[in-house]
Amino acid sequence: MGRAYEVRKASIQKTGAARGKIYSMYAKEIYQAAKNGGTNLDGNSALKRLVERAKKEQVPSEIIKRAIDKVNSGIDENYTKNIYEMFGPSGSTLIIECFTDNVNRTVSELRAVVNKCHVKLGNVGSVSYNYDNLCIVSFKGLSMEDTLNVLIGDDIDVIDIEEDEDIIIYGDPQDLFRIKESITRVLPNVIFDMDEITMLPKEKIELNGEDLSLFKKLLMMLDEIEDVANIYHNVSNV
Repeated sequence: MGRAYEVRKASIQKTGAARGKIYSMYAKEIYQAAKNGGTNLDGNSALKRLVERAKKEQVPSEIIKRAIDKVNSGIDENYTKNIYEMFGPSGSTLIIECFTDNVNRTVSELRAVVNKCHVKLGNVGSVSYNYDNLCIVSFKGLSMEDTLNVLIGDDIDVIDIEEDEDIIIYGDPQDLFRIKESITRVLPNVIFDMDEITMLPKEKIELNGEDLSLFKKLLMMLDEIEDVANIYHNVSNV
């Protein structure tokens, strides 16, 4: 899974260029998490994780504060997370995660991209069965053996673990907080280089020529849709 991890990490770094969209998306997600679970970070693990990730991605503190204050002021908005599956050129597939307050608008914008790129939206499950939904946690400061001992001691099963420059742990999505808490207990000042829930393709493909150009165009157009939060795909050479 190491290569998949590096590709995902590179994808995050590329997406980081669109700062305005990142700020907007975090503001929406933080607002919804605070509305659903309360504005106290200690009592709302989902909100705490979002705030930590936002700070790591250098989202200004006033944007974070404003999103939480909207809940305290009684502003009523509703955002939902929706997953769409797509078939691209020559066996490429995509999973598109959207965070929106208007599903009809989101679907309309996705269909416009589909028509322009001559690709196809799939039914639920038509693509996702070829992906693993898991959490990834990476950090420095422990050996692989010590990390395994900590996780086993806390009765946490992991799907896989690697040792590169970082220790990289792959686990079930619901175990993300438990994994982080276990590591933090033995490394109180640990910095997590990655802590996220993601979709990793079980197999990757390479595209060439016009197919590759079309796929890059598809990614660019999807990323320009305001409601698109994350794009996962199985193409290795993008």
